[in-house]
Amino acid sequence: MQTSNPLALIPLALFLALFIGSGLYYQSQGTEFAFYQVSAPVAIIPAIVLSIAMGWGALNERLDTFIRGIGDSTIITMVIIYLLAGAFAAAVKAVGGVDATVNLGLSLVPEWMILPGIFVIAAFVATSMGTSMGTIAAIAPVAVGVSESAELPLLLTVGAVVGGAMFGDNLSIISDTTIAATRTQGCEMRDKFKLNLLIALPAAVITILLLGYQSSAGEIAPSDYELIKVLPYIAVLVLAVAGLNVMLVLLIGILLAAAVGFITVPDYSVAQLSKQMYEGYTGMQEILILSMLIGGLGALIKHQGGLTFIAACIEKLTRRNGESGGRRAGEFSIATCVAATNLCTANNTVSIIITGSLAHDIATRYGVNPKRAASLLDIFSCVVQGMIPWGAQILLASSIAKVSPLELVTSVQYCWFLAIAAVISILISKPGYKS
Repeated sequence: MQTSNPLALIPLALFLALFIGSGLYYQSQGTEFAFYQVSAPVAIIPAIVLSIAMGWGALNERLDTFIRGIGDSTIITMVIIYLLAGAFAAAVKAVGGVDATVNLGLSLVPEWMILPGIFVIAAFVATSMGTSMGTIAAIAPVAVGVSESAELPLLLTVGAVVGGAMFGDNLSIISDTTIAATRTQGCEMRDKFKLNLLIALPAAVITILLLGYQSSAGEIAPSDYELIKVLPYIAVLVLAVAGLNVMLVLLIGILLAAAVGFITVPDYSVAQLSKQMYEGYTGMQEILILSMLIGGLGALIKHQGGLTFIAACIEKLTRRNGESGGRRAGEFSIATCVAATNLCTANNTVSIIITGSLAHDIATRYGVNPKRAASLLDIFSCVVQGMIPWGAQILLASSIAKVSPLELVTSVQYCWFLAIAAVISILISKPGYKS
């Protein structure tokens, strides 16, 4: 059994202090996207150096522990999926898939159901693209225009976009949060998707009904679209839910995006496809590097006894009699860890990567199924990310709509309902969540 050592957590505290401290500083200076001015992969370097310096044994042995953490099969698999997901999203967007999907959705929305329609469109696009930020950037300007022409409340309209984007990001099999959650917990994306859907769908239905009550009739004028450009998104969703290996799913999606480009885009070429895929790679660069460095730092902290200390503390605080109570305590512990980390980092993927190893240890101790642990990680990071005014999604949406982030968070109704649904799911301990 590993020695419990609270000092091993000092490097992680240093990383969070640098990352959060810089965000608070830039926020005090009035800088936009304050928490994103200092890149996390840079802020973590001093923490890694400190962790290596604090370790015991020969320097080469400490470095080997760090390198093994980086090269862990879970981390490398995660990196490859990140690259393929980025390439797919960039390729489909470049051939007009996003615009076609948005316009298809707007053409199907009844005039008296505009607000629920905007939520559903954002949800589908985010599930297809795997990015809430990309979804908000694409749909929020359209939603602002619809709000003005249909005389709908601006905050509610933009809040529907953010809520739908968080719904899709939480469920998408190519989302970086899903990739991180499933790989750190060692479960299949399809299984995590099904558990997430049991919690997210009721929250989404309640949100849609409430938005329908708050909506009013208005006119929208969608642009023309080509249905074939939506095909890659639909194919990826169907194949992923069917259980096909996610790497193969993404490769098929890229090939379909290329085929759509050759059919519908004049003078489309292999060179263009190559550039688009590489742009997708670069879009994943930050989270990819951070995943590898966190893997190395996590290995050092675990080797030095930091995770053993945290797990022991949680066990003391949450120890209960009975197997069911113990599992419930473990689920609340996982939810609390990722939510607290997300409050600090203002990044749902980063929070999952940081707490992934700890969550796996907690799940093992308390008998929480890996797919359930992955679901909780993704859901509670999504909940917090949609509620904090300093999160990138809220900041982006508020800047597009020219509204206050503090006002906007109160109108992202879906995240509030998702939080309630997730807590209820832990309290009632639904069958199937157990190992």
